[in-house]
Amino acid sequence: MSDTDKNDQQAALDDMRESVQAFTYDGDRSSLDHLSGEPERRDLVLGDDDPRDAALAERPLTEDVAWTGRIFNVDRLRVELPDGRAAVRDVVRHPGAVAVVALTEDGRICLVRQYRTALGRVTVEIPAGKLAPGEDPLECAGRELLEETGMSAEKIAFLTTIASSAGFCDELIHIYMATGLEFSRSDPDADEFINVDLVPLGELVDAVLDGRIEDAKTVVGALICDSVMHRLTPEPVE
Repeated sequence: MSDTDKNDQQAALDDMRESVQAFTYDGDRSSLDHLSGEPERRDLVLGDDDPRDAALAERPLTEDVAWTGRIFNVDRLRVELPDGRAAVRDVVRHPGAVAVVALTEDGRICLVRQYRTALGRVTVEIPAGKLAPGEDPLECAGRELLEETGMSAEKIAFLTTIASSAGFCDELIHIYMATGLEFSRSDPDADEFINVDLVPLGELVDAVLDGRIEDAKTVVGALICDSVMHRLTPEPVE
């Protein structure tokens, strides 16, 4: 190994140690005198809507691109904590994505089976994909559904938006429900190999509730779809 390679390797190790130290403590908390706010019984107040939230904010000091990838970048931020100390935050910068709960007229959900290298196994998920620069999420939902499953939808309605991993990633996934489905022809990306299932909604919800479905967007989409279905079903008259 050349001297240059050794220096680069040492710099990378030092950088990693700095990140670890910024996120961990050695057990000595004697210098930390702040406490969490005491629990309050109250109506729901969303983030940044509570006057106390201003005292929780971290102030960015610097931000540099630590790594550039095909789908996302990793930025390193130095921030000032509420008590004035400095810390390092590594943040994945992602363009955002959509996911689609595609519901057939007989109550089945369209799921894709795909190998996920990060987990080392095949997962069962609702169709999803990342947004192109400037792309409207609604249009992206229709495009991804058709590309991955060959299904086109008569109607696509917005359900919710989730932050997939707010602790380290800015990705937002916009979840839609698609109905009035018609099969034509799929057109997956060159590196996507997918099988498609149509499963009863009840079976999917059961799998979510007993922990057999772990994919976050699929968990949220299935439970929202189930809730919507129950709200649209009139209560029996006694």
